[in-house]
Amino acid sequence: MSETTTTAPAKGVLPGPDGAPRCPGGLSTEDYLAYHDTEWGRPVHGDDALFERLCLEAFQSGLSWLTILRRRETFRAAFAGFEIAAVAEFTEADRTRLLADPGIIRNRAKVDATLANAPLLADWPEGELDALIWSYPPESAGRPAPRTVADVPAVTDASTALAKELKKRGVRFVGPTTAYALMQACGLVDDHLADCVARGGGAR
Repeated sequence: MSETTTTAPAKGVLPGPDGAPRCPGGLSTEDYLAYHDTEWGRPVHGDDALFERLCLEAFQSGLSWLTILRRRETFRAAFAGFEIAAVAEFTEADRTRLLADPGIIRNRAKVDATLANAPLLADWPEGELDALIWSYPPESAGRPAPRTVADVPAVTDASTALAKELKKRGVRFVGPTTAYALMQACGLVDDHLADCVARGGGAR
């Protein structure tokens, strides 16, 4: 969920439907509100779960996260629940099916990257993707909690290093911005604004 693309840069928290303060980007639709409150910034572990987030962040590149969020279940159905071993067995017929599926983003480069990444990751030892991603903690420990969306970075040294290492290992369609969005989505960094009710893992 990109806070910087859904609101004016200077905005701080705004009251949600229950009156509690939230990041303004989480208030635009009910879909965003639920995702903001229960998923974004919460720790995610497991190779398959992280593969899903990595794929969806790549598909989101250049688009609104809401576009992906509203298609997430269709994506999961199309990509066998993002089980790495299952997607690694996809054939050319599956590729043709995916590129004809109106329920996902039919971007050839993104589909091909997903299909190429799966067999690559299937050859990694179990837990290696999880360990690799979580070995790049961001610099947020020494960074003040953001008070406005303008304080939330789009790229950090850690995300640049993570993207570089993933590319070095052959993972496709991941750059520093996508890597940082992954860090935010999977809880490596908590970029909920300082006064947001969801900061720190949920309602206070």
